Amino acid sequence: MDALSGAGPRRARGRLGAASPGARAAGAPWARFSAWLECVCVVTFDLELGQALELVYPSDFRLTDKEVGPGLPGSSRGPDLSRPSPGFLCFRKAASATCPFPTRTQCGGQRSPWHAEDRRYDSGAPVSLQREPAHYFGYVYFRQVKDSSVKRGYFQKALLSLIAPEYFDKLAPCLEAVCNEIDQWPAPVPGQTLNLPVMGVVLQVRVPSRMDKPEHSPPKQCSHENLLPAPVVLTSVHELDLFRCFQPVLTHVQTLWELMLLGEPLVVLAPSPAMSSEMVLALISCLQPLKFCCDYRPYFTIHDSEFKEFTTRTQAPPNVVLGVTNPFFIKTLQHWPHILRVGEPKMSGDLPKQVKLKKPSRLKTLDTKPGLYTAYSAHLHRDKALLKRLLKGLQKKRPWDTQTALLRRHLLELTQSFIIPLEHYMASLMPLQKSITPWKTPPQIRPFRQDDFLRSLEHAGPQLTCILKGDWLGLYRRFFKSPHFDGWYRQRYKEMAHKLEALHLEAICEAQNIEAWMKDKSEVEVVDLVLKLREKLVQAQGHQLPVKEATLRQAQLYIETVIGSLPKDLQAVLCPP
Repeated sequence: MDALSGAGPRRARGRLGAASPGARAAGAPWARFSAWLECVCVVTFDLELGQALELVYPSDFRLTDKEVGPGLPGSSRGPDLSRPSPGFLCFRKAASATCPFPTRTQCGGQRSPWHAEDRRYDSGAPVSLQREPAHYFGYVYFRQVKDSSVKRGYFQKALLSLIAPEYFDKLAPCLEAVCNEIDQWPAPVPGQTLNLPVMGVVLQVRVPSRMDKPEHSPPKQCSHENLLPAPVVLTSVHELDLFRCFQPVLTHVQTLWELMLLGEPLVVLAPSPAMSSEMVLALISCLQPLKFCCDYRPYFTIHDSEFKEFTTRTQAPPNVVLGVTNPFFIKTLQHWPHILRVGEPKMSGDLPKQVKLKKPSRLKTLDTKPGLYTAYSAHLHRDKALLKRLLKGLQKKRPWDTQTALLRRHLLELTQSFIIPLEHYMASLMPLQKSITPWKTPPQIRPFRQDDFLRSLEHAGPQLTCILKGDWLGLYRRFFKSPHFDGWYRQRYKEMAHKLEALHLEAICEAQNIEAWMKDKSEVEVVDLVLKLREKLVQAQGHQLPVKEATLRQAQLYIETVIGSLPKDLQAVLCPP
């Protein structure tokens, strides 16, 4: 099987300054291409011999040994580059099949170092779409057709969906032409709608912005632009048809939301890679706008390198959401606390047939029926009004995008009701602005005390914005032990620390008596001020500190003034030629 895979809209990266064979500096060849993709690979698959890496494009991109890895049949690691083909095990009995699906997996080593453009992108992108240093994102287009000339009777390929049809006919020249077109694209800018030409069509892509409202609708074609050919409007793989994905589990959406919030290990067993991927992405999107801080694999197979790690019984299951299609996982992952098995989508009356909540002990055979197998008891009561609204929408034949909007808004409001008390308490830990003075170290952010927060819920809890009843305190206590609390707290603390640094820089720049301050200060203290101002200036210019341009100009002027007051030898050290 030939496999062609491209890393997705978020490029894998390494630590700032880390060396990487795949790194490309801004302005270097393929720099624009690498703003969208890491590379594209062609992997030849043979049912008898396994698979081999045939082509990497651009050709100067080098893969680590872990990414190239052993050629194992049926591998599914779409963006892992070494094994990007979806598992043939899921399709081997089909006479003909076409199946596109997104994937996510670990990088095999340190990737390209971050550039200023990356930091600018992250400063404007939603947290769920910011670049990740440890994972690849990709999109696979799988095709299988009967072919009597092949020993086992099937011709199988997995290709990047837009390129796939042309690549089947034109092979490498097509791939080279497409990559050269992508290398002419402008860099992705959050909040902007871009027209991207490729293979005779224009893709109209709007990169989401963190300033968008959470229920922001997909981009519409710009009517004022007279483009020929007419642009193809693309939505993100994260903009899922949530209602369609959750058809069989609508009665358990509340429970699944809690499992995602708490970062619980969960296996999704679906009939196809497409259903597996969509269900996993739908589940992790339940927490928006909260960033999903656990690992997740939209499509995972027994040939992935983490298979032993995830299936071992010698330690607790990791905080991962796994999407699988092989029933073999029912046995190997039987010790996992939560397993969701869904069947082919079927309509039963007005409401889709719902999976039942079952005890894990009933999960014993490979032909186990669809259901949510868990011993978990939800802390919050089920929202019966939501189910009634969705059922009424089905009866009135309401458009599915409207049903999706209704479901997504419910989940959004539920997440916001849970997070708002945490945000308010966290904000109360920030030092008052009047306590920040120019020539003293800024005060520290006060520590987060869980007991103080829980006491505050009596008067400022989620009951102010959410009608759902239940054990909110118990849910918060379990949340404090989850990776999502740690991720949320670290992000908020970092933002608050940057805000504190920005306020301190503004206080320094607004001070009118810097010359008077320097009169009784030693040279060591003055040099220390220069170094600190420069550090803050570098942070601010890298969009890490939220300060105005006027503040930056004033800071630069202060640095020049302070250096000018020092002896010539020190000036030469601080400002070498």
